[in-house]
Amino acid sequence: MRFERRDHPSRGLTLLAPLGAILAALLGAGVLIAIAGANPLEAYGLILKGALGSRLGFSEMLTRATPLILTGLAAAVAFRARLWNIGGEGQFYMGALAVAAFGMIPAIASLPAPLAILLCLIAGAVAGMVLLLLPLGLRLKFGVDEVVTTLLLNFVAVLFVSLMIEGAMKDPLAFGWPQSVPVPDSAVLPKLMERTRLHAGLVIAVVMAVAVWWIQSRTVFGMRARATGLNPRAASFAGVPLGRTLIVVACLSGGMAGLAGAIEVMGVKGYVSTDLSPSYGYSGIIIAMLANLNPLGVIAAALFSAVMFVGADSMSRALGIPSYIADVTVALSLLTMLVAIFLTQYRIRK
Repeated sequence: MRFERRDHPSRGLTLLAPLGAILAALLGAGVLIAIAGANPLEAYGLILKGALGSRLGFSEMLTRATPLILTGLAAAVAFRARLWNIGGEGQFYMGALAVAAFGMIPAIASLPAPLAILLCLIAGAVAGMVLLLLPLGLRLKFGVDEVVTTLLLNFVAVLFVSLMIEGAMKDPLAFGWPQSVPVPDSAVLPKLMERTRLHAGLVIAVVMAVAVWWIQSRTVFGMRARATGLNPRAASFAGVPLGRTLIVVACLSGGMAGLAGAIEVMGVKGYVSTDLSPSYGYSGIIIAMLANLNPLGVIAAALFSAVMFVGADSMSRALGIPSYIADVTVALSLLTMLVAIFLTQYRIRK
């Protein structure tokens, strides 16, 4: 038996791969649920009911999906061009910190809400860009592997955030709790649903996903980025400026992750703390792979993950099964998706 590369993977097979991967992951997680002594179908029903069966659950699911869409886009954009950005977590935190720092400027707090929100969002995106441009510069100049540098910068960024919220940016009214000063009211994102945490960041995330899809599929830069990812040597021979293309990709990818952190502060938390992110940056990698690096698919993958995370809490209370089954299911989805991607690229020959 051997694997033979497909000349032209069918569009139908490519579209069905994520669905098959998620189904396989649900079957695998169902076995673990059965071992724990519960009915898998009942468990999945409770997950759906917890995430979609009430106004609160539905709004919390969309709130959870918002940063996942943006961090998923950050990974998808970079991976498409073979820029292995594993630093989404650090970029997320730097974007959040930039918003809090910007909000401390009295001139920003006195601005009208639309302008203050726009400037804070830009500040968060730029902070994420800078944190990714540093390892990219090391790669382009010295050939340093960006997988290592972006991963290690996650810890540097979180420790830097901890230093700032314990020092210069610490909120004097937080009773000693390590958190930054809150963002001004003029920079708070408006709510989409009253008496919920759902905010306008969801609209921004969806618009950014559509914009990235359009850029990748309808512009010269998108063609250059895809060519760089498919075959850098051939792209260079064809006249694609690899360095400049990767710099723009890094700005787009890091900007998305930084924007996710900014939106989380401006829409949900209101201040920066070291527990701001339940691994949104790392989860974005899983989201991107589940979407097969498709920007529009990122929205669906983020919604699936958000349903699992939010609904698992309700299921856990009802059946006594640890809510970590959601993490297991999402992790299994990544593994099965990798297998599905391989099978779309290769066929088995005897």
